[in-house]
Amino acid sequence: MPEAERFTNIVFGNGTGGKIVAWTLAEEGQRSAIVERKWIGGSCHNIACLPSKNVIHSAKVAALFGRAAEFGIEAGPYSINMERVRERKRNMVDASVKYHLAKYRESGTELILGEGRMVGRRTLEVKTRDGTTRRLTADRLFLNLGTHATIPDIPGLAAARPMTHIEALELDRVPGHLLIVGGGYVGLEFAQAMKRFGSQVTVIERGPQLLSREDQDTGESLLELFREEGIEVLLRAQVRKVNGVSGEGVRVQIAHEGRERTIDATHILVAAGRTPNTSGIGLEDAGIKLDERGYIEVNDRLETTEPGVWALGECAGSPQFTHVSYDDALVILGNLKGGGRTTRDRLIPFCIFTDPELARVGLNESEARERRIRYRVARMPAEGVFRARTISETRGFLKMLIDEGGNRILGFTAFITGGGDLIAVVQTAMLSGMEFPALRDAIFTHPTMPEGLNLLLSNVEVRQPEVLREKSHSA
Repeated sequence: MPEAERFTNIVFGNGTGGKIVAWTLAEEGQRSAIVERKWIGGSCHNIACLPSKNVIHSAKVAALFGRAAEFGIEAGPYSINMERVRERKRNMVDASVKYHLAKYRESGTELILGEGRMVGRRTLEVKTRDGTTRRLTADRLFLNLGTHATIPDIPGLAAARPMTHIEALELDRVPGHLLIVGGGYVGLEFAQAMKRFGSQVTVIERGPQLLSREDQDTGESLLELFREEGIEVLLRAQVRKVNGVSGEGVRVQIAHEGRERTIDATHILVAAGRTPNTSGIGLEDAGIKLDERGYIEVNDRLETTEPGVWALGECAGSPQFTHVSYDDALVILGNLKGGGRTTRDRLIPFCIFTDPELARVGLNESEARERRIRYRVARMPAEGVFRARTISETRGFLKMLIDEGGNRILGFTAFITGGGDLIAVVQTAMLSGMEFPALRDAIFTHPTMPEGLNLLLSNVEVRQPEVLREKSHSA
């Protein structure tokens, strides 16, 4: 057994939050190491957020080529070169890896590449890539283990070697017919992108609408968008059996609306949820408790059940967004310096990078009803926004929830081109405690997307809060 090497801090997994913790503490002079199995810089930079948006943008350009005549451009025939699409994505990833390697060196963080396993309290054994075994122990351990795509237990599915988002980003040719299992974020982004590259695309969703956590009108708008673009969407459908091999040809048996149906496709992509990377690495033996779904149990300061051990990002059950992992790191770092930060009541935005984007911050109607919060709705179609008209991107809508008894902003949904940027305006207002009239009366540049907020709120009644009304009545 190798002699244990002692560090002040060890981060197990180098996702966004973990590397921020490691770099920060190392730059303060503390001996720190990161143990990473494969992805230098984490999933976001290698196989998820950034490379997927890179490929999605290539698909957007392809869609614009198809609309060239609409913009007064006479263009000849064009074709999709998926090898070049992949090369562009790989170039971006390679540059990101170089940046991360330089950052590890500059910060003084030791990057240890290999398979790690807990073998004691705050102690890891790592089988490194060069074939050696190292035993590491730390005063503080930070778990940033991430998640991986779930492969449902469907007869023949695993044997069909389906793609996940990782393999889909490495395609060197356009699938003839892509069948996607799952109508969530990942499935929808890839469905539209691959359709725009030229694939026939079928989406299989078990639930009654796309994006089950969003409001019904949002799901219906996405469904309409996809069907307009020629994407087949089967709701309330379940995959029963899969035969064949993805990339060579698959035959998929599904149950849909009380009938059995068989679909022949060239490729199958599974986008049916995530599973935490917490099994088989000795966490329980090291005093770290998992919940019934396999996520690491943490309190609102991201402390685990084992003293001196924190968990952050997706493996800790945090919302599965890179920006949340980053904030998790700030919570931990702030508290290490005596702060009182918690994960309670965070205002977390999200964006799905379909075209148009679907972005939201705060409550939607479903959540407000579930919490028995009274609200009113301001809603307008995207075509009412002047900027949307100038760029001929008028699909979608804006929707804001406002407190029934006052003027507080409860939530905002932007299903519009540039929606991911637009919600930042409303999020800033909500964080600062501003009420909706401040956005209604703000002078936004014309014509830009934020100007749509003036129009969205122009006819909403300003209400005197109930407490003030009661006081005025008693007076």
